[in-house]
Amino acid sequence: MSLKYMDKARKILCIGRNYAAHIAELNNARPEQPFFFLKPSSSILRPNEGNFLVPRGVVVHHEVELAFTLNKDLKDLPATFSHQDALECIEGYALSIDMTARNVQDEAKKKGLPWSIGKGFDTFLPLSKFIPKEKIPDPYNVELVLKVNGEVKQQDLTGLMIFPIHRILSHMSAIMTLQKGDLILTGTPKGVGQIKAGDKVKAYLSVDGQKIEEIKFDAEEKPGPYEYKQI
Repeated sequence: MSLKYMDKARKILCIGRNYAAHIAELNNARPEQPFFFLKPSSSILRPNEGNFLVPRGVVVHHEVELAFTLNKDLKDLPATFSHQDALECIEGYALSIDMTARNVQDEAKKKGLPWSIGKGFDTFLPLSKFIPKEKIPDPYNVELVLKVNGEVKQQDLTGLMIFPIHRILSHMSAIMTLQKGDLILTGTPKGVGQIKAGDKVKAYLSVDGQKIEEIKFDAEEKPGPYEYKQI
């Protein structure tokens, strides 16, 4: 299961704006209900699979997050869906980094265009190995840390989430059926910043001071014909 969970995800759903300080640092509006978007499975960067690829002309930002997978299908969950109900639907966890092409995303937003490109480049979803559920008994007691070239850029507790997991699942399942194996990212804390070719990135999550899982990779320029130009 350590890596097979990545192949089982029919959808990758990502919660946006789920930490107040992150909303403030990007000068975004605070949502009144969970807001989410999709990333393609082709954006997954597996452990030890290779380097993270920075497209030419793109300003890439790191966003470290706690992710989880589902052990059953979920549809039209009621508003009374509880914290304990949510825990029973979780198969396990993973550490993730939702990479964002910030200049691509910002321009698309200004022009009212979809911004899937800004989230969907190859390697734009580094993932850790699968984390068994028993290693994270409380998903709101996880510390997320991300370093660039040895310097801490993001470090916060998941207890700062605005929307808890049971609220996320209830909201999502009323819109689309959530399927067994789907991967859900729960949002990023403050401190997002740029990743450039040549950078060394390390992220890890810990529970009560004990490191549970980590991600490590180097960044390099993406080969091929793509170069960002205004849409």
